[in-house]
Amino acid sequence: MTTLPDAPWRHRAGMDRLLAALDAKGGATRFVGGCVRDALLGLEQSDVDLATRFTPDEVLARLEAAHIKAVPTGIAHGTITAVAAGTPVEVTTLRRDVETYGRHATVAFTDDWKEDAARRDFTINALSADPLTGEVFDYFGGLDDLAARRVRFIGDPLQRIAEDHLRILRFFRFHARFGTGAPDAEGMEACAARANDLMALSRERIADELLKLLALPDPTETVRLMIARGIFRPVLPEIESADRLAALAEAERAAGIAPAAIRRLAALLPADPAAVTAVGSRLRLSNRQIKRLASAAATQTGPEAPLAYRIGAAEAVDRILLHGSPGPGLKALESWQKPRLPVSGGDLIAMGLSEGPAVSMAIQAIEAEWIEAGFPPDKAEVRAMARRHVDQALRSSQ
Repeated sequence: MTTLPDAPWRHRAGMDRLLAALDAKGGATRFVGGCVRDALLGLEQSDVDLATRFTPDEVLARLEAAHIKAVPTGIAHGTITAVAAGTPVEVTTLRRDVETYGRHATVAFTDDWKEDAARRDFTINALSADPLTGEVFDYFGGLDDLAARRVRFIGDPLQRIAEDHLRILRFFRFHARFGTGAPDAEGMEACAARANDLMALSRERIADELLKLLALPDPTETVRLMIARGIFRPVLPEIESADRLAALAEAERAAGIAPAAIRRLAALLPADPAAVTAVGSRLRLSNRQIKRLASAAATQTGPEAPLAYRIGAAEAVDRILLHGSPGPGLKALESWQKPRLPVSGGDLIAMGLSEGPAVSMAIQAIEAEWIEAGFPPDKAEVRAMARRHVDQALRSSQ
């Protein structure tokens, strides 16, 4: 019998009270999904999901009786968020699919653990565990697949993809995170055959999966495979090569810089701010994400701190990693705070300049010299710079 390791999240505050309310001792409730998978792999886990035989109404009643806050986050599909000791835990009634179409499904509640497990996408995600004994329940060979680091669909991959087109991208993301060697052949062939199904998905969902994939430590080989098998072609034909992504991932490792999904997306797209802005808009990225993507696509670089001052620290890190020559000080930019020029237009007017364009021009010249000098913080030193520029402006106006 395989048992769940004694992970810290099993003993978090409020968990015992929640499990007692949902009769885990009587076998009515189990840990399910990612928390079970990750615990078996020795990975840290923050999100904990429970599945239960109780209907949503029964769950609400039991939580109320135990004085545990209940939020009906997805009650139509059987999900309630229980907040015990300030920590949210999703509790979902066991379900079976009545009808599935794309990203949507009509479900019925059940008390059959295997029926519920059969709804999940991959065998490694269909594991469940008794919260008290730790016994792991495996209906579809997920433990063997986990040991082999193999991502495999439950049942017929083509049918599972027809039920939920997003599973194409999830297959590759989970392989990049958990898999070793070549992906499961049957699953990969199904994904390649059904790649056009991605066109039916919202661009927000595609973006979310893609950014999750790119945020992994090194998804390069998986992305190469996706390009070779035509996965991106229906929805992101701009992605044609992973060579720049490979170079970026190596540069990040060498510099000790954490992966950034938007930076890595820029490495997959043309080095053209207008082109990547169009892609970002198509993917419904936020304005902030689009701005960073466009900045990363621009090829102009320069010394680290001056570049960071002009365009922002994160953006400077992106540009230098993508288009420049990262130096030993690059990592320091991750915590770099933009300094403030120690003199203002009011100071220059007090020195004798008249309000107007001359003040703006002088400030720009002072700022350029201050940047070149390495942002000296001493106000007296900067005022001396300012005095020279003001005197020059006054002479020029005579």
